[in-house]
Amino acid sequence: MTMETGAKVDMTATPKDGLSGIRRLVRSMRVTIAGLRWAFRNEEAVRLEVIGLLFLVPVALWLGNSGIERALLIASLFLVLIVELINSAVEATVDRIGTERHPLSGAAKDLGSAAVFVALVNAVVVWLLVLFL
Repeated sequence: MTMETGAKVDMTATPKDGLSGIRRLVRSMRVTIAGLRWAFRNEEAVRLEVIGLLFLVPVALWLGNSGIERALLIASLFLVLIVELINSAVEATVDRIGTERHPLSGAAKDLGSAAVFVALVNAVVVWLLVLFL
């Protein structure tokens, strides 16, 4: 594979940290769990969404009439959490860059918030369509 500059990139190269295989998988799981913990501790919206998942996933399993319906109901809920985690990452990055007000910083945070809202609307629409139509 080549980059825009024309330089060759070896896609099979070992990562910079020298880890591969199971060790890399274990490290990846460790940092993933650390990220989930950080988000749960520091972001109220993440806590609320996890509580919602704990309540609504069993409801989806009970109300869905088929595997596809259950998958749609549950996936729409997880999508909200996924987008919230990305929004939290954007907010943390913007806050890390600087605390002064800047229109682009505000826009980044507003866009992240809008993405979460769209994911929530999507979940509501999916649930309404699956359960009532």
